[in-house]
Amino acid sequence: MAAPVMEAVEALESHLHPTPSFAIDDHPYPKGQEEIWRFSPLRAMRALLTDAPSDACLTWAESYPEGVTTRVISTAEAQLMVAEAPIDRVSALAAARSGGAQVIEVPANAELTEPVSITLSGTGQHVWGHLVFSIGAHSSSTILLRHEGSASYATKVDVLVGDGARVNFVSIQDWDDDAVHGGHHSVLVGRDAQVRTVTVSLGGKVVRLAETAKFAGPGGSLEQFGLYFVDAGQHIEHRLFVDHNAPHTHSNVDYRGALQGEGARSVWIGDVLIRKVAENISTYESNKNLVLTDGCRADSVPNLEIETGEIEGAGHSSTTGRFDDEQLFYLRSRGISEAEARRLVVRGFFADIIRRIGVPEVEEHMMGAVERELSVTMGSYA
Repeated sequence: MAAPVMEAVEALESHLHPTPSFAIDDHPYPKGQEEIWRFSPLRAMRALLTDAPSDACLTWAESYPEGVTTRVISTAEAQLMVAEAPIDRVSALAAARSGGAQVIEVPANAELTEPVSITLSGTGQHVWGHLVFSIGAHSSSTILLRHEGSASYATKVDVLVGDGARVNFVSIQDWDDDAVHGGHHSVLVGRDAQVRTVTVSLGGKVVRLAETAKFAGPGGSLEQFGLYFVDAGQHIEHRLFVDHNAPHTHSNVDYRGALQGEGARSVWIGDVLIRKVAENISTYESNKNLVLTDGCRADSVPNLEIETGEIEGAGHSSTTGRFDDEQLFYLRSRGISEAEARRLVVRGFFADIIRRIGVPEVEEHMMGAVERELSVTMGSYA
């Protein structure tokens, strides 16, 4: 199956966007002063940043609809197949030390009625991993990638979307409290393809994911949605970069997070670049954070770089705050208790993201997970 081929564009050089490279030496051990690392807990991530051998693997539970195939390719082959080379040390080590990549292929013109489902489980191992999802032209599919258990997991994930394809890619980080997960998810959107990604981060001591996307030709549409719930002592960081490198493309980013407990920390970095060639594009990015208790910190940094004025529209927004007093007053004026009113506000805050997962049983599980998180500060639902 031929992967989409990106048209050549000028290389990007910026402290905000490291030059992609498979060479580990091109990604030195960070000191914490670099722009891409200044929010990250390097001490807690030491295992993912150290070039140490490991033959450990996560346990796989997988379900593939008819027609979907999987194979293992070498490290050298994987370097020729990725959507983008690694952009940080964690993903460069993952690509180099994973022993190759697992490739999952959806055939061209396939209309999958069931999701491609992969659940990766750990029992305390240190693991390098590389996954490549190749989505055939004019196909329709949902990809569900779940992480659970305990591990120090460094990963590189590539999603290659063929021309005219429609794909819903869902990544769920539901680790145990001691897990550390870092990596790079890269998406290449084919000509006239429609791509939706949903990233959910609920568990783990540290979760740090860089998510990049670019277009293989005009007409592509990209929607990126995210949800994170951060507890005491937990660090969750999402770094997004959408590269509008082709004309007549569209992107929309909407990430929402809630924080509770002493030392809860979230980081969201949203970068959008509109290149000179990317005329007649539209883009918008939004990040909303809901602080439920004292002692939390949410960093939210949207960036928009525009190299051409010939665009349909571009914008960004970022909000961080506590409960909306007007919403609470409205609910309480109708006889709803304060605790239940707060719960309803948070459910509504996340519901619009969760419903986009597109797998009913997973949506139900995620709403249950949000309820369990809320019970920490608001008590069990009666």
